[in-house]
Amino acid sequence: MRVLGLETTCDETAAAVVSDILGGESGQILSNEVLSQIARHAAYGGVVPEIAARAHIDALAPLIVRALAHAKVDLSQIDAVAAAAGPGLIGGVLVGLTAAKALALAAGKPFIAVNHLEAHALTARLTDRLDFPYVALLISGGHTQLVAVRDVGEYRRLGSTVDDAAGEAFDKVAKMLGLPYPGGPQLESLALEGDPQRFDLPRPMLGRPGADFSLSGLKSAARQEILKLGALGEQDKRDLAASFQAAIVDVLVDRVRNGLRMFGEASGRANGLVIGGGVGANNAIRRALTRLCAESGLRFISPPPNLCSDNGAIIAWAGLERLRRGLTNDLAFAPRPRWPLDPSSSDAHHGKA
Repeated sequence: MRVLGLETTCDETAAAVVSDILGGESGQILSNEVLSQIARHAAYGGVVPEIAARAHIDALAPLIVRALAHAKVDLSQIDAVAAAAGPGLIGGVLVGLTAAKALALAAGKPFIAVNHLEAHALTARLTDRLDFPYVALLISGGHTQLVAVRDVGEYRRLGSTVDDAAGEAFDKVAKMLGLPYPGGPQLESLALEGDPQRFDLPRPMLGRPGADFSLSGLKSAARQEILKLGALGEQDKRDLAASFQAAIVDVLVDRVRNGLRMFGEASGRANGLVIGGGVGANNAIRRALTRLCAESGLRFISPPPNLCSDNGAIIAWAGLERLRRGLTNDLAFAPRPRWPLDPSSSDAHHGKA
């Protein structure tokens, strides 16, 4: 089967075609077209929703044409059309969702509404043939949560941020350091040349029960250090970046360790730990989680960085997983700016779902 997937939830416009192989156990990416809007938003230091939505309108149709052409298929050879229906910026979500519905209707194909977070949670099955159940750490600019992945459509939240998301904290501290947008990758690069022990930054929630995250206090502590220093020298910036990143890593490892323990007590041993979302491309975080999993003999799967950031291939794959189970949607499906993976969990957290 082949599924066309569209992604427009934030500031990347994307279209891709994915097919299943090996009896459905994994997938093959036939095309994956992504257009970043970073240049459009850089002057504002962050994503402007109205600009993002208009850019999606301009870019999506040509990307769909390219995705089909590079996959060497036409719309009649697609088995379903999937779109990220949330969570995300409502204007952008509407663009991709409307386009997918129109294509599905015109071609007489099933339409599938995909939860953007579910797509990240299922990526390891596309890349590494991972069997259920497993645990997924989803970390991005808008989301930080640890989820038990039991099956397609069956998720239980183990922990979530009570304030800032990891990517949000990275970007805000990067902005304090005067780094260009997007700040997270810039901070990671700067941290390579810094001393992670120079600044004694807090590790919020470290050692506490449960698997919830809190990063606002860490961000505020970094700000206080900057204020104390006054004028920042280049080495100050490097050391602050390294110290901040080290604190984030310590918090994530501690919370994930607790979450894995919680999963084991409730469901038995997980088949692996998966990382997803844009911050999942951070190499310091990947190395730390690799060590954590090695300690307990657990499989750690970190998809390629281009599949951690927003893209159409993971939407198409999630759509394919749902299509195989007969989980399609009607054309009345409404966009969801907030859409928790675990419907039984509170949606009150900031950066949540």
